[in-house]
This record gives sequence, C-alpha cells and structure tokens, in this order.
Amino acid sequence: MASKSEDTRQNQAVFWEGKLAERISLLTGEGVEAKTIDRDPAVKMIKARIKRAKARLRTIAAMARKIEDKARTKAEKLALPKEEKSRKKVAAEDVAEESKRQQKKKQKKEKKESDAVAQTQPQ
Repeated sequence: MASKSEDTRQNQAVFWEGKLAERISLLTGEGVEAKTIDRDPAVKMIKARIKRAKARLRTIAAMARKIEDKARTKAEKLALPKEEKSRKKVAAEDVAEESKRQQKKKQKKEKKESDAVAQTQPQ
C-alpha cells in the first residue's frame, strides 16, 4: 500500500471495507456475538488497513490544498506591480553597503588630505 495516488487509495479503502463486511457477515452467520466480532484479529487487521488508507487520503488532500495555496499565492505576487526604487534611495543604499574596511580607508584618505592641506597653509 505504498501508492501516493488518491484514486488507488480510495480503491483500497473500498476494497478493505468490502472485506470487513464479508468477515462480519461470516462471523454473524456463525452466531458470534458483537463483542467477540470486535475482538477478532482479522477484523482488527482489516479495520487498521482501512484506517491507514483513510489517513493517507487525508494527507494527500492536505498536500493538494497546500500546493493550491502556494500556486494562488504565487499568482497573487506576480499580479502585483513591481515597485521601482527612487534614485535617492538607491544612492543611500550604496553608501550604507560599504564595508568597514572601505570606510576606514576613506577616513584615512580624508585625514591625509586634511593634514596635507594643514601643512601647506602658513601658521
């Protein structure tokens, strides 16, 4: 029962429900009580298989909903117009993106220039 197909799982659930009905009718025909039928190992096994098939069907449905939600969200995002950045914001972001090393180099260069200017001026 390793199929991931929803149709296959539905067919399996129907198959095992039929087997369960057959087993219960057989035991009832032999005159077995309802409590004993519930404790019958074959009945328990068949009920477990039905439970597994239905759990897998719920999982498959949840996965399908998730895929639909993702597709809808993606379509909504693509439908929105893109925002264009203004040139001022782009320039401000470029300045902010300088690394510390680049900032230190810039400060050192400015300091050298200011020292050079101070030396050339008479005191």
